[in-house]
This record gives sequence, structure tokens and C-alpha cells, in this order.
Amino acid sequence: MKIKEIRVIVASPGRNFVTVKIITDEGLYGIGDATVNGREKAVVAYLEDHVAPCLIGRDPMQIEDIWQYLYRGAYWRRGPITMAAISGVDMALWDIKAKAANMPLYQLLGGASRGRIMCYAHAQGRTIAEVVEAVQEKREQGFAAIRAQAGVPGFESIYGIRKDKKKLTTLAKALPVEEVWSTSEYLRHIPKVFEKLRDVVGWNTHLLHDAHHRLTPIEAARLGKELEPFRLFWLEDAVPAELPEGYRLVRQHTTTPIALGEIFNTIWDARQLIEEQLIDYIRTTSVHAGGVTGLRRIFDFASIYHVRTACHGPTDVSPVTMGTNLHIDLWVPNFGIQEYSGYREATHEMFPHAWSWKGGYLHPGEAIGHGVDIDEAVAEKYPYKRAYLPVNRLEDGTLWHW
Repeated sequence: MKIKEIRVIVASPGRNFVTVKIITDEGLYGIGDATVNGREKAVVAYLEDHVAPCLIGRDPMQIEDIWQYLYRGAYWRRGPITMAAISGVDMALWDIKAKAANMPLYQLLGGASRGRIMCYAHAQGRTIAEVVEAVQEKREQGFAAIRAQAGVPGFESIYGIRKDKKKLTTLAKALPVEEVWSTSEYLRHIPKVFEKLRDVVGWNTHLLHDAHHRLTPIEAARLGKELEPFRLFWLEDAVPAELPEGYRLVRQHTTTPIALGEIFNTIWDARQLIEEQLIDYIRTTSVHAGGVTGLRRIFDFASIYHVRTACHGPTDVSPVTMGTNLHIDLWVPNFGIQEYSGYREATHEMFPHAWSWKGGYLHPGEAIGHGVDIDEAVAEKYPYKRAYLPVNRLEDGTLWHW
């Protein structure tokens, strides 16, 4: 079996997605996700101009060798664009291998370690009352774990909270939306949110919160300590992780569990945090961390240090990534939880899939391969639309972490 053709499909059924389709001379094909939100075309060029020509004629069963070829052979290693391209190829190759073996991907990985996959939903509101209502709605839908995000009084839009969604969508096609942030106001407000949530929803619901890289280590330590009475499942992305040593300070001051890693590209990004047990959950995902091959390395390494898995799963990773993550989730021994934001109907139409959600749990299904396909006729109806994630500034105008 040889790789005959590689297609890169870019479409926007609500969000922009970059899909890699690898076709073999025996008719088998596999697909992978290579999306980097806001920088999609950079990955497309990397794939079409640099990766695809090198893979035509190769044996698609040689997944490890191809992964090493694309990683080591480029000399310029790591980074979001390189690793998204490798991830898309790797997912597609594992899809082909599982199809050739006539089994679901999780069986090829070693079989299921559990019967279902707990996931968490997002609930948000501009006021505490709105957040409480949103959390209660998710509980009624069957979610046992819910991430709660709240607006901060005096600020129109922050991460997870928008004043005018329609206006944001229009602006995002031109230039990034700029938001305003106050760390001090946020730190005063968030403990009140979770105090109210525990009063209303009790203690049988897992509550999570995302600080989205906006705090210094001592600020994160203070927040984690103040949230301890409310027993969060985790505090996510509290501090930018370019300096992993910063998490030592957080760890010294709070027992609130820490989750990190959605923007990590390789095991090297996570190594020190895992080795020193500075985090409790590693949130890398197959589209950004090297596909199945890269993610397995990270998760196996994490298992040695009592760190659990928690794949990133927002709406800007395609259902292909979600399906791939779920096969890994079902297999991985040190599973923690899976993020699930849901998708628009157009996205489901473009990516028919075997994975399913029911009552706060997910399952990858029993289709051979990773169980996700792409309808190219549907993709043609949704052409690429330039869009950006927002940027963030402090009240004095200083550019800050979004």
C-alpha cells in the first residue's frame, strides 16, 4: 500500500477547519484535523507546499517513521504550525491503519479502559444569576461536570462572555476584537460566583473554571486558595506556561487542582510540569500535539506522575479531533475528563461521525478507523472566511494575555 494523494480541505461551517485527506493506491483513505484557529492558511501552505510532496509514494503503515521524518527531518522543530500539520497527517494515517485492521482505533491502541467518557460542558453568564441559571440548564441536560465562566462587573466582554455575539462575528472577519481586562476586579468577583453556585447546586456537581492564562503565579495562588472551600474540579490555565517554574509557587499555596496544556505542542512543553507534579490534568489535544502518536507519548509520560488526561475540546477543533480524542480517552488508563463544547448543525453535516453524546458522557462508537469522515460536497458550500480570536488589553491599554 502506498500514499497516492493528499488533499487539504479548508471550509467554514461556522468555524474554519483544515482537514487532511490521505488516499492510498488501494482505495483506503483517512482524514485528520490540522486546524490552528486564526492561522489556518499558514498550516495549509505548510501542508501543500512542504509536507504533501514528501509523502507521496510512502507506506502509510509506517506511522512512526513518517512522524519522525516530519518532525526531525524538517530541522525547524515544534511550533503550532508544524505540529498541526504533523497532527493532521498522523490522525489520517492512524485512521487508515485502523481501517486496514478492520477495527475501531481504540482497539488498535490496546482496547477500552472504560465504558464511557465523562465530559464537561460550558456554562456562562454576564451576572452571577445568569451563571447559576446556565449551570442548572447543563445539569438538566445530564452533565455531571460543568465549567462556569462569569462576567466581571463593569466590563462588557471578557473571555467566555460577549456583549453582542452578532457584532463580534462581523468584526472578527476583519480584525481581532479588542477586549479590556482588570485582574484585580476579576480576583474579587470570581470567589463570589462559586460561593453562590455551591449554595444553589450543592456538592454533587463537578465545577471547573478557566482563568485563561491571565494571572501571575502569586495571583493564581491566591485565587486557588480562595476557591478551596468550593472544591473545584480544577482551575484551568491560571498562569502562562512559558515559565513552568512559576507553577511551583501556585502549588505551594493551594490544593485546588490545576489543569494546563491546551496550547502545548509536544511532550517537551509539558515535561517539567509533569515531572515536578505541578499540574493535575494535562490538557493537550491531538490536533496540536502531534496527533495520536504525540498525544500517546504525553499521556503515557503523565501516568507515571499521577497526572490525568483532559483533552482540549472547543468548537475550533473539528469533529475529527473530537473523534480521535475520544478513542484515546477510551483507551488511556489515566483518563480524567473530556471537554465538550458541542458543534453547529452545519459542522455535524460536514463531518459525519460515529461518536455520540448522552447524559454527560461521550463514546467514540464502533466504526472502523476513528469513525469520522468528511463530506466534500458539503464542504464546498462553506468557503473559508478569514477570522481571528480576540486580543486583550489592561485598562491602561497594555496588551495582555487573552
